Amino acid sequence: MHTPVTIIGAGLGGLTLARVLHVHGIPATVYEAEASPSARAQGGMLDIHDYNGQLALQAAGLMDEFRAIVLEGREALRVLDPDGTVLLDKDDDGNGGRPEAMRGELRQMLIDSLPPGTVRWGHKVSSTRALGDSRHEVTFADGTTVVTSLLVGADGAWSRVRPLLSDATPAYTGTSFVETYLYEADTRHPAAAKTVGGGMMIAPSPGKDIFAHRESGDTLHMYVGLSKPLDWFAAIDFTDAAAATARIAAEFEGWAPELTGLITESDTAPVPRSIHALPTGHRWDRMPGVTLLGDAAHLQAPNGEGANLAMLDGAELAKAIASHPDDTEAAVAEYEQAMFPRSAEAATFEGGEMPGIDSEADTARGLIDMFTQKGD
Repeated sequence: MHTPVTIIGAGLGGLTLARVLHVHGIPATVYEAEASPSARAQGGMLDIHDYNGQLALQAAGLMDEFRAIVLEGREALRVLDPDGTVLLDKDDDGNGGRPEAMRGELRQMLIDSLPPGTVRWGHKVSSTRALGDSRHEVTFADGTTVVTSLLVGADGAWSRVRPLLSDATPAYTGTSFVETYLYEADTRHPAAAKTVGGGMMIAPSPGKDIFAHRESGDTLHMYVGLSKPLDWFAAIDFTDAAAATARIAAEFEGWAPELTGLITESDTAPVPRSIHALPTGHRWDRMPGVTLLGDAAHLQAPNGEGANLAMLDGAELAKAIASHPDDTEAAVAEYEQAMFPRSAEAATFEGGEMPGIDSEADTARGLIDMFTQKGD
């Protein structure tokens, strides 16, 4: 089977690329390892920024659909000291440039905007190889293959397409998150719900932080950040939820109980998430017929920009292809020339790290300054 534009990965970046190509009348096929759109939970909320993610949605012609899934009031922000002192309490006045939506709903919105059959589910890539003359072959786990004139790796941190262009591999950043949830928070966990407020709450400290989001359906979603080696997390038996929870909570001894309760009262077993990143400024020499977008191209420690950048990458690549209908190589070169510095700039904003972790002593003040400067 031969297809002009082959996209590996049905994440937000790959789907945005397919959608904007469709808007311009250019067919594409997306191959995704997951068996269906509902095969895996799609994570929590995303703030979609007016300077990148929303530009991509405008190019996709989906701003009305996006506004319909925005969770009102979630741009509220609270910053707390470990002793529970509220240092910043910013309401969502409706005028912010970073409205929040659930990642899963955003992804489904993009899927629904594509012609039926655009996404081929259950296609896990086992290998890729160059055939010459700008053509590439993709082999899937079931032994089937496709050949493409333009191969786009939108397949995330552990991309199977990246090795065609680069020897770079993601490295551990020194920080991991532990994910927890509280359900029916206002009634079952009132102290935690009050502490988090109506949007996002951050309690930063050197080497350890607690982040919480109020999501849809009265759910609180927490990420506990710890700067520890991977071996430290490997020594914890996360199959023993109670013991693992107690071990993580012990790192926050002396913190206000309303903050530690976000860990100890969890309605779910704690899940560790190690954070990896590609080298800042990662780039490659132009290789005919293949390129990357999103985390496959510029995986960064979480800084609020990853999903937004992936969507903008997809939109910008699609627009470049549409503007060079007879010269795909010129289109890809134009895209990469803009993408490399754009992603490097985002990575170096405030160190490209989750605010507070591995930073100086007055982490809360630095965090407040950052949000103030960014208009958050």
